[in-house]
Amino acid sequence: MIDLFPLAGPLLFRFDPEVAHGLTIRALKAGVIPAGRGVDDPVLHTRVWGLDFTNPVGLAAGFDKNAEVVDATLKLGFGFVEPGSVTPRPQPGNPRPRLFRLVEQRAVINRMGFNNEGLEAFAQRLERRRDAARRAPGVVGANLGKNKDTVDAADDYVIGVRRLAPLVDYLAVNVSSPNTPGLRALQGREPLRALLDRVLEARAACGLSRNPPVLLKIAPDLTVEDKSDIAAVALESGIDGLIVSNTTIARPDEIPQALRGEAGGLSGRPLFAPSTSVLREIYALTNGKLPIIGVGGISSGADAYAKIRAGASLVQFYSAMVYAGPALIHRMRRDLAELLRRDGFKSVGEAVGADHR
Repeated sequence: MIDLFPLAGPLLFRFDPEVAHGLTIRALKAGVIPAGRGVDDPVLHTRVWGLDFTNPVGLAAGFDKNAEVVDATLKLGFGFVEPGSVTPRPQPGNPRPRLFRLVEQRAVINRMGFNNEGLEAFAQRLERRRDAARRAPGVVGANLGKNKDTVDAADDYVIGVRRLAPLVDYLAVNVSSPNTPGLRALQGREPLRALLDRVLEARAACGLSRNPPVLLKIAPDLTVEDKSDIAAVALESGIDGLIVSNTTIARPDEIPQALRGEAGGLSGRPLFAPSTSVLREIYALTNGKLPIIGVGGISSGADAYAKIRAGASLVQFYSAMVYAGPALIHRMRRDLAELLRRDGFKSVGEAVGADHR
């Protein structure tokens, strides 16, 4: 693909991060950013939840909050994309500033607070895409959140499932954002069990010929007991998979003092080691029975490969594009294919959990 980021990147960095993100979405909608789909190496093809992925590299939630650029991002070369998080009712999110670049650390701190246009606008865009004569190939999920002022969180997730189950390939239940008060408490054993029961009941009530897989997105900031409880509930509940992990509230020593006090979730390179550690533990606790999407700090094919060997069937990233641009997607796919072949794997699936064997 033609890499325009060396020219556009410095220009974008002149703007506030949130303004720059908005400009990027507008450029994608206008078709200004060149497509980089290309042909995926056959070694990257994988099948998870009965879905075919031409490559295992996905776009994490948070980039396309309102499902505005689903096709445009798939055309960049992602094997799958996950728009959202979306809440039933529109909400503005937290006050600005709420997005911060940490350039030397290749990281981002955000406290967006599930700002989005609401479920109906999100769903209508997916309906238009479904009915379009031509659309980009690839798997499309949806990341579900709750409105800040909703008392019974499960009500919001149920609304999201009912509206979006017929429109997407999978659903992600996000209970791990640090930017909505009380949300992470839903990761406790009993609240989580009750929530997932209702979500699965709502999916069943849709009466679809094919139920979209339900995945649970968890935080990296978990105790040993938390991880054990989540693994047990995930296996008992009948959900289809996990996403490990969301952003962290931790502030490693490398984070500049001026930004250490900023509330919100940290993503990017400093998240790679802790999120991969949690991924490895969750894979072991679930005995590899639940497919996992590995997220957190991925910025290269080697990082993606490490997540896969630790137990991820698929991977996602977002923050690294802030610093490397969309051409990173092509490099990541190319390098991942080379690493798989180097180690004698004929497919992604063969490499999943290799570090545990």
